[in-house]
Amino acid sequence: MMTRVKSPQFCIIFRLFYALLCFCLSLGAQEAGSGHNKRSIPFDVGVVLETETWIGNISWSCMRMAVDDFYAVNPGYSTRISLHLRDSGHEALGAAVAAIDLIKNVQVKAIIGPQRSTHAKFVIDLGEKTHVPIISSTAKSPSLSTPQSSYFIRTAFNDNIQANVIASIVQEFNWRQVVPVYVDDEYGNGILPCLINTFQEIDVRVPYRSRISPSATKDQILRELSKLKEMQARVFVVHMTFHLGLRLFTAAEEAGMLKGGYVWITTYGLSDIVDLMGSPAAGVMRGVLGLKPFVNRTSKLRDFNQRWRKMFRGENPHATITEPTVFGLWAYDTVWALALAAEKVKAGNFTFPATDNRNGTTEIASLGTSSIGPELVWFIKNTDKFDGLAGKFQLIDGQLEPGDFEILNVVGNGMRRVGFWSPPHNISGRRPSTDKLDAIVWPGGDEATPKGWEWPTEGKRLKIGVPVKPGFPEFIRIEEDPITKVKVPKGYCIDIFLTVMKDLPYAPFDFVLYQNKSGESNGTYDALVYQVYLQNYDAVVGDVTIVANRSLYVDFTLPYTESGVSMLVPVNDNLQKGPWAFLDPLTTDLWAASGVFFIFTGFVVWLLEHRINKEFRGAPSEQLGTVLYFSFSTLVFAHREQVLSNLARMVVVVWLFVVLVLQSSYTASLTSMLTVEQLQPTVTDLNDLIKNGDYVGYLSDSFIPSLLKRMNFNESKLIAYDSPEEYHQAMANGTVAAIVDEIPYLRIFLNRYCGKYTMVGPTYKTDGFGFVFPKNSPLVPVISRAILKLLESDKMVQFENNLYGNTSCPTQEDNATNSRSLSFRSFWGLFLVTGAASMAALLLHLAHFLYKHREYLRNLDPGNSIWRKLVLLFELYDQMETSKTNATTGAKEEESN
Repeated sequence: MMTRVKSPQFCIIFRLFYALLCFCLSLGAQEAGSGHNKRSIPFDVGVVLETETWIGNISWSCMRMAVDDFYAVNPGYSTRISLHLRDSGHEALGAAVAAIDLIKNVQVKAIIGPQRSTHAKFVIDLGEKTHVPIISSTAKSPSLSTPQSSYFIRTAFNDNIQANVIASIVQEFNWRQVVPVYVDDEYGNGILPCLINTFQEIDVRVPYRSRISPSATKDQILRELSKLKEMQARVFVVHMTFHLGLRLFTAAEEAGMLKGGYVWITTYGLSDIVDLMGSPAAGVMRGVLGLKPFVNRTSKLRDFNQRWRKMFRGENPHATITEPTVFGLWAYDTVWALALAAEKVKAGNFTFPATDNRNGTTEIASLGTSSIGPELVWFIKNTDKFDGLAGKFQLIDGQLEPGDFEILNVVGNGMRRVGFWSPPHNISGRRPSTDKLDAIVWPGGDEATPKGWEWPTEGKRLKIGVPVKPGFPEFIRIEEDPITKVKVPKGYCIDIFLTVMKDLPYAPFDFVLYQNKSGESNGTYDALVYQVYLQNYDAVVGDVTIVANRSLYVDFTLPYTESGVSMLVPVNDNLQKGPWAFLDPLTTDLWAASGVFFIFTGFVVWLLEHRINKEFRGAPSEQLGTVLYFSFSTLVFAHREQVLSNLARMVVVVWLFVVLVLQSSYTASLTSMLTVEQLQPTVTDLNDLIKNGDYVGYLSDSFIPSLLKRMNFNESKLIAYDSPEEYHQAMANGTVAAIVDEIPYLRIFLNRYCGKYTMVGPTYKTDGFGFVFPKNSPLVPVISRAILKLLESDKMVQFENNLYGNTSCPTQEDNATNSRSLSFRSFWGLFLVTGAASMAALLLHLAHFLYKHREYLRNLDPGNSIWRKLVLLFELYDQMETSKTNATTGAKEEESN
C-alpha cells in the first residue's frame, strides 16, 4: 500500500485555521467570563439629594453600596441600575431643575428623592406628568399623600406614626397640655394636623402652636421662647431640621428653659443630631427625649456598618460619624426594592419618547412620558417583602409599613435608650416584660417626672374671685381684718380652699372680691363664673354650684359638699289630737276583723266549755255576757273564768298570742302618732304648687329659677330672697308656700328653725359646690385629688360639724316611720291562724259529742222533722255533764280546804 504525502501548502493552511479557531474560542471564553456585564441593560435612575448635608451624603454612599451589594448577590440579572446624582442645593427650585434635567437629558426611569418634604411637591407633580416614579426615603411629611399621587412612593415612615408615639408618651406621664414647636414650612406643618387630632383623642389640650421660620435668627427664636415661658404648659414637642433644632435648643438653654420642670420631646428629624454633631448638640440637649425607628442589630447590619465606615471615612476623612443613620439604611433598602422591580420590567419597553416641541410648548410639556412608568410603579409598590438593613421592607398603599420605635434620652454626651413603642399604642421598657419606661433624666438633671405645667408663671399670682352677697354667711362672708382693715373672705368654702392649697405651694394667690364701687355684689353667680372665661379671674372660690350650662365655658373641681335641690315647707303641729284619736292606729277593716274574731273566739270557747263548766252556764243573757266578757277581758289578760277543756285551752292560748301582737302594735302606732307624726308638711310635691298656683321662694342670684322654669313653673310665681330670715318671714306670713333651694342651704336653715319646717319631695340632682377654673386648667385634677383626700379625712368631719353643728333637725326623710294606720292586710295571717285553731277545736269537739251520743241519735223517731231533730240535739247538748261537774266541784272544794 502506498502512502500519499501531504503538500506543504495544506499544512500551512491547516495550522492557520487551527490558530484562528483557538483564538476565537479563547475570545469566546473571555466574553463568557464577563458575560453578565456585557449583556446587562443599564437602568438609569436619578438621585436628587443635598450633597452638602449629612443626610444627603450618608444616603448617597448607602445607595452606591446597595447597587454593588445587590448585583454581587444577583449576578445573573439582565438589568443593572445606574445611579445619576444631582445636587438640589437648599431650595425647591434646585430640586425641580435637577429632576427636569434627569428626565429630559438622562431619560431616567425613576428618581430617588428629593431629600426634603418642602422640595418634593413639584417633583411629585413632575413624576405624575411624565409617569416617572418618585421614590423618597427622607420626605416624611403626611401632607405628601401617596394615595393622591400614584407615582409617589415613600420608603420611610410617615410622620403620622410619630404623632402616635408622642401621644403615648404624653399619656404615659399624664400631661394635659402640650405645645408643638415646629418649623414653618411643608415639613413642619405636615405633621401638625395629625398631632393635634391625636392629642384630642387622649384629651390633651394644645393651648398654643409655636411656629419658627426656617431662617429665624437667634433673637427671633428668643422672642418666641419668651412667649412659651410665660405660658402654663411646660411640655414641648419639637419638629424641625437639624440646624434649626440646634439653634432652638441653644437659645432655650440661654433662656433658662432647659432646667427642672420642662419637658422637651423631639421627633426623629432631630433625634440623630447628637450622633451627627456630637458634644455640641448633647451639651444643650441634656434631658431631652427623642424618637427613633428601631433597627435590629443583625450580623448583616454589623457587616454593612463596618464596610460603610471604611468607605465613608475614606471619602470624608474629618467625619466623626461611625454609623449610617436610619435615613441611610432606608436609602439602601430603596435601591434594593427598585432593582428588584427593574428586573421585572420588560427590556423592550425601555423607551422614553419625547413630545414634539416645534409648536412652542413649554419645556416641561415637552418632556414626554415614560413607557415603562405604569408597569414599573406597579412592580415597586408590589415588591415582595424582604429583610432590609432597616428591618422588614414592605410597602402598603405606597408607603413603608410602620414598625417599632425606640425612645431615647440625651444623657451625658450621648443618647440612652429608655424604652420602646410598638404599634398601635404600646409603651414598654428596655426589657419586654415591663410596660413602663426606664428611669429618665429630665432637663436640669431631675429624675422625678415633671408635672408638665407651671401655674402661675414666674412672678405671677393667681387672682381668685370671691362672691360678695348676704344670705348664708356660714358658707361665704366678708370680714374686715381688725389690724390691716382689709376685707377678707371667711367661711366654710374659704376654709376648704385654704386647706387644699396648703399642698400646692407653687401656686400663690390673692382673693379679689366681686363687688362694685358701693361694696355690693357686681352681678349674679353666672356673671362671676363668666369672668373666669374672660380671663379676668384665674379661678372663683365660693358657694358656686356645678351646673351644666356653666361647665360649657369653665371647668369645675370635684364637689366638696353634698348635692341636690329640695323643697322646704312649713309643718302643721298635730300634737293635740281629737277625742277619737285612739281609733286612728287601726284601720276600719282591722277594727271590724278584730271585733269579729273577739266574738267568734268567745263563742267557740263557750261551746267548748258549756257542757262541762258551770261558769259558762246560766240564763241566756248571762251566757251572752260571759261570752263577750271573756273575749274582751283577754285584751288585758284579766279573764276570771277557768277553762277546763283542753281544746278550749288550745284556742285560748292561740288567741292570747294574737291579742298580744295586736295590743303591742296598737300601742306602738298610737305612741308614734302622738309624738313623731305631730309634724306634717303642708305640701308634699312641687306639682301641687304648680296646680294650686302657689308662690315659691328661692335664693337670689342662684340657678334655681331656670330649674323651676324647666319644671313648668310660672315665672311670676317665683320670689327671690336674700337670707334665711327672709325665708322664715315669707313662709310664716304665707307669702310663699315653699322654698326651693340647695340642700346645704336648707340644712343651715333647718338648724335655725328646727321643728317649724321640713324638707319634702324628691331631691333634684345637682353636683354640689365646686371651685371654678378655666377650661383645661391643669390645676383642676390636682385640686380635685386634694379634695378627695380631704373628704376622706377627719378634718372634713370637723369642718361639717362647724358648719351644721353636732346635731341636725330631722327632715321628712328622717321621719321614715311616719305612722300610718295599721290595716287588716298586715295581720290577716294571725287571724288565719287563730281562726283555723278555733274551727279545728270546734269540729273536733262536735265530732266527739256526736260520736258519744250516737245511740241517742239512732233512737230518735224517724218521723221527726230535721228541725225537730236539731232541737232535740240542742237540748241534749245543753245538758250538763255530771262527771265533769263533780270533778270541777271537788277541785274547788279541795282548793278551799
